[in-house]
Order: sequence, then structure tokens, then C-alpha cells
Amino acid sequence: MKFKLVVALVDGEETDAVLECGRRAGATGATIITSCRGEGLQPEKTFLGLSLTGQRDILLFVVEEHRSRVILEEIATVGAFEEKSGSGIAIQIDIEDAVGLAHQIEEIQHEIEDEL
Repeated sequence: MKFKLVVALVDGEETDAVLECGRRAGATGATIITSCRGEGLQPEKTFLGLSLTGQRDILLFVVEEHRSRVILEEIATVGAFEEKSGSGIAIQIDIEDAVGLAHQIEEIQHEIEDEL
């Protein structure tokens, strides 16, 4: 079974919605890295050296490769990545090898059998 890593960088306020969306679309779990900083086309404004931007989070989903595009598109829709500048981005990366996924593989196989 092959996997992909879906990485979503989102506003902290959108983290729960994107996480729930990823699960509904087929992700069996996620890792969340909180309180990140980023910069887009235009540097964010500061006040006396303090950033005026909100918290950003990184969500990492290890997903079965056939589900990755659907998950990516659903995340983009919920996060409004194409509608609002600076709302976030999502990418997918091939995973060459991984360990520690035995329970996830078992769950995915049961879900695929149920779909068939």
C-alpha cells in the first residue's frame, strides 16, 4: 500500500474545520504543529516589532495515495485557499517508505472492503 503526506498550512482559527474535513474525506488521523509563522507575497505588518498576524498551524495527514487528491481538494475548499489570499496552502508529497502504520493500514483495508 502506498501513502502520501498531505500538508496543510492554515490559520489557527481554521484548524479544527480543516482537520474535520480531512477526516470526512478519508484521512485516518493527523499531526498538528501549532503556532507557526509564515509570510506570503507581501510581508505582514508589525507594530513596534510585534507581528499583527494570527497563529498558523501545520496539519500533517499520512493518507492512502488513492484518497490523497480528494482530501487535498476538500481541505482547499473548507480553508478557502483559492478564494482568500493568505488563508493557507495544502500540498501532497509522495512517501517512499514508512513504519508505524500497521493499524492505519488495517483500518483502510476494512474501509475499502466495505466500499466494495
